[in-house]
Amino acid sequence: MKGRNLLAIHDLSAGEIESILNLAEQLKRETKEGKTHEILHGKTLGMIFAKPSTRTRVSFETGMTQLGGHAIYLGMNDLQLGRGETIADTARTLSRYVDAIMARLFKHHDAEELAKYSSVPVINGLTDLHHPCQALADLMTIREKFGKLKGLNVAWIGDGNNVCVSLMEGCSLMGVNFHAACPSGYEPPAEIVNWSKNSATKSGSFVEIQNDPEKAVKNADVIYTDVWVSMGQEEETKKRMEIFKKYQVNSNLVKKAKPTAIVMHCLPAHRGQEITDEVIDGPHSAVWDQAENRMHVQKALLVALIKGLP
Repeated sequence: MKGRNLLAIHDLSAGEIESILNLAEQLKRETKEGKTHEILHGKTLGMIFAKPSTRTRVSFETGMTQLGGHAIYLGMNDLQLGRGETIADTARTLSRYVDAIMARLFKHHDAEELAKYSSVPVINGLTDLHHPCQALADLMTIREKFGKLKGLNVAWIGDGNNVCVSLMEGCSLMGVNFHAACPSGYEPPAEIVNWSKNSATKSGSFVEIQNDPEKAVKNADVIYTDVWVSMGQEEETKKRMEIFKKYQVNSNLVKKAKPTAIVMHCLPAHRGQEITDEVIDGPHSAVWDQAENRMHVQKALLVALIKGLP
């Protein structure tokens, strides 16, 4: 994987995902045991942020530090992008300074443009279409909780957004059954659903998209939700609040899943909207482990793309 980009989960094979998860678990375990790592000593990660973030910035920056490297935060006011420099010229220039670029952007096309002209690996930290780093952390968390991935049932409740897309792709590759309940008109893109269904067939699982949350969570091992209104959709708030009100993850919905089911949310959460306090703070919640695992899996990803997998 050395030198490659990660713009979407479908850029990876099942074997590559497994290798990343294995390394992430090793790094997590050794870090908690007090072992230090200098795997990326002298290496620098440039981090472009067109969108603000808590978890993406802190997890990448801390992870790079723990690996012996350095990370540079580059907001839009810190770059000439904000004054009209092209993405291509920015990519060419940054490639001369840093060893990898992580970009959190609005348009997925911009991430593709960045990767096209960069001579160092580009990692998608989020775009409007994909969120691969989140999905890798999710898969890591699910495997930690159940000791496996293949054959499990994941239920997605809510908007068929970028997080839904990446998790669906990841589940389809790893043999996890993926059930999504989305309001009509808010399903994930049809072409990605079709790709994921084909991928799931090869891995021995299936992908199902429908509109009923109760059907989706039946026999679920994992219930997953996200905000109803993402950044850039603020003008749709009133409309979305009405459409999504039947898609809240609350204790009544959780009771319809398996007793051992875990609940996940990529954060930030709008408590009382897509998820209730008693669920996110309750015994089924895996939300905080999930948030922590962003750092561990991204450390493994940085090692894989900059140095290569061991």
